[in-house]
Amino acid sequence: MTRLNFVLLIAVLFTAMYLVNVQYESRRLTSDMERAALEARKLDAERERLELEKQEQVTLRHVEKQAREKLQMRPITPSVTHYISASSAAAVPAQGADKPASLRASP
Repeated sequence: MTRLNFVLLIAVLFTAMYLVNVQYESRRLTSDMERAALEARKLDAERERLELEKQEQVTLRHVEKQAREKLQMRPITPSVTHYISASSAAAVPAQGADKPASLRASP
């Protein structure tokens, strides 16, 4: 009888230790899951912000502003148009004589 009691006591202790371990692991996994859900919400908010920023970048007004500010482009006007006459166009192939025939301008 004492042997049976001793075996049962050992079984209860092992079961209790196993239960404590399972509860600890469950809490740890729940904490990890909550952290991952929080990170997912942060990433989703960041994705939405980037989507809005991307939409802003492709608007016509933004493209024109960047062209004026960074590239110093301006609208075409007749006052800044350069015309090439036929006599100056004939001089272009002479300047490009060292280029292959496929890259030279045809007269």
